[in-house]
Amino acid sequence: MQLDKVRLVVSDMDGTLLNSRGQVSERFFELYHGLKDHVHFVAASGRQYHSIRHKLERISDQITIVAENGGMARNAQEELLFTGLPAKHLSKIIEKVRPLNNAEIILCGKNGAFIENDDPNFIDIFREYYHQFEITRDLSQVDPSEIMKVAIYHQEDSEKHVYPHVEELNGDLLVKVSGKHWVDISHPDANKGRAVKLIQAHMGIGMEETMVFGDYNNDLEMLEQGYFSYAMQNAHPNVKEIARYTTQSNDEEGEESILELLLQAKTSA
Repeated sequence: MQLDKVRLVVSDMDGTLLNSRGQVSERFFELYHGLKDHVHFVAASGRQYHSIRHKLERISDQITIVAENGGMARNAQEELLFTGLPAKHLSKIIEKVRPLNNAEIILCGKNGAFIENDDPNFIDIFREYYHQFEITRDLSQVDPSEIMKVAIYHQEDSEKHVYPHVEELNGDLLVKVSGKHWVDISHPDANKGRAVKLIQAHMGIGMEETMVFGDYNNDLEMLEQGYFSYAMQNAHPNVKEIARYTTQSNDEEGEESILELLLQAKTSA
């Protein structure tokens, strides 16, 4: 396969496009402007839609955004996908997670998130990922109709301290360890891979014309949607196993180094 055939670039945010300080590099924006006439860019994240737009504000009206691990996909013109969490499971999830120590529950809605904890230390962490939110006294009273995902934040290690308590929900729901501190629970059909597949069909782009970058378990399905699939050097072992290629870490601008090769291939073709 030749790099110059790529028409779609799909990137995770945290641990991939964003460095460990949560920043997008200037080098990325320069490369994006060189590539925008040749490829379409998709930012696919477990983050809230508004948070992704904020990080990529300069180009947010030119790209497609997949938010909440594939719960929704939207470009500047239209909403492409919305997959709500089955309402009947919401109270069960809340009951399971509430007793866990150092765990915070976030209900992720179409227009904003809902939390119970108003502790300033948690809010400081939370604001990095969620720009639109509401603090409520009781999450079980939130209208479930627009909830896409339940995100669970653990101060130490989500895979160790949260996942074992909610793993049994897999099947009826999709349970993903999406970062060191995060476990996400959503509709069984809501994943980044399904969203990318829909975008490919919408744009008439094939797997062999798609480049994908990821670092964690919530990226596994979307990595399967691109022939040019890249695991970051800092990626989870599961990601490195499934990706066809690897690149440097997010702090070494690993994605940018591949995009530079892509730009060279496009301009010399």
